[in-house]
Amino acid sequence: MENALVLLVVGLTPAMVGEHTPNIARLAEAGGMRPLQTVVPAVTCTVQATLMTGELPAVHGAVANGWLFRDTYEVALWKQSETLLSGETIWDAGKKRDAGFTCAKMFWWYNMQTSADWSATPRPMYPADGRKVPDHYTQPGALRDELNAHLGPFPLFNYWGPTASIASTNWIVGATRHVMDSRDPTLTLAYIPHLDYDLQRLGPDLANPDIQRALREVDAAIAPLIAEAQAQGRAVIIVSEYGITPVRDAIHINRALREAGMIAWRDEMGREMIDLGASRAFAMVDHQIAHIYVRDAADIEAVAELVRGLDGVESVTADTAALGLDHPRAGELVAISAPDRWFSYYYWLDEAKAPDYAATVDIHRKPGYDPVELFVDPALRAAKAQIIWKIAKRKLGMRGLLDIISTHRSDLVKGSHGRLTDRPEDGPLVISTRADLLPEGPMASTAFKAFVLDHIFA
Repeated sequence: MENALVLLVVGLTPAMVGEHTPNIARLAEAGGMRPLQTVVPAVTCTVQATLMTGELPAVHGAVANGWLFRDTYEVALWKQSETLLSGETIWDAGKKRDAGFTCAKMFWWYNMQTSADWSATPRPMYPADGRKVPDHYTQPGALRDELNAHLGPFPLFNYWGPTASIASTNWIVGATRHVMDSRDPTLTLAYIPHLDYDLQRLGPDLANPDIQRALREVDAAIAPLIAEAQAQGRAVIIVSEYGITPVRDAIHINRALREAGMIAWRDEMGREMIDLGASRAFAMVDHQIAHIYVRDAADIEAVAELVRGLDGVESVTADTAALGLDHPRAGELVAISAPDRWFSYYYWLDEAKAPDYAATVDIHRKPGYDPVELFVDPALRAAKAQIIWKIAKRKLGMRGLLDIISTHRSDLVKGSHGRLTDRPEDGPLVISTRADLLPEGPMASTAFKAFVLDHIFA
């Protein structure tokens, strides 16, 4: 067996490899680079599950970053258990071929209850007093304290939210180097999130100095990891999940469904909480895709016609098999936005009645993905002082919302993903030091699992 390092650099596209990514460019020149043909929806959990198992969502079951759990009628995003997936993983296949095969899975998703040998994933602590305390979860558990001693606490608030930055990527790189050096896994998988933040905030304009800076930052962050892996004789693979396209605003699909009488809600202390179980139809939105769950089959066509008529919707279909999404978790309908739009989860019609979580960074309570969490509300006066005061009160044990996110400024978001990009150079890629193992043309994401195993066993 040969050892391999796989770096998943989120949002990296062939068009970005060049002047501002000298280390990545040298790797591509010494080996090779190909476009990656990703899956629908082109979102983190779905694509990573396909890369890990070699299966489409119809088989592995990750139909988006979240879905409606039909047994409880609750939407849940960013669930972390690997047991939610079907299909054989890369590392399980490797262990079948050689009992000595080991795998370190560093911050890839579905990283709890995993069969990988070593793993780490974001996992805050939620004390009963309402605080969210930065932390991470590891397997085995002792690795958490080891990484904390080596690197300090995981910088959760630099991983997502308005303060997301290169700091979380640097921590993940440091943790990956530590595990790679101390455990010597056959296969090391590392998730590199940094580009995703600014590409969603600013859009993918390569002439933008801030995007150029983000590219230089991520290139510099992974350079020591690449160099160390090569010095240890490891093959190095870089892969990305999706390309981000410029967008101008959201499609408020649930507001349209509500106005059509399809969505039910409860009044809770003056705020409107969506009642999924009582709703005739609602959309679980995830960037540029929406799973539309329709309770009564007799309503499906009427809902489809309503959504097709919304400005910015590219397609609506009940033929989930055509998208590789024919799984019980998928909606009765799947909608895809136009390239310059994305779907918001907003369902309220009166801003004064928005749910209290809407103005916070709360990836688990919201019934859909909310990229506006990357921005402090522009209407917030003396924002920095307010944030410091709110956090200070929390540290003193006083309950209170960290309500700093806009509940209506969907136009702040400048980049999104989920639909397939129109041009391969704007989509995801795969780079390898083993040019002889790359296909002649684009690589299917379902072929990535076998591709990685070829590096180890060929």
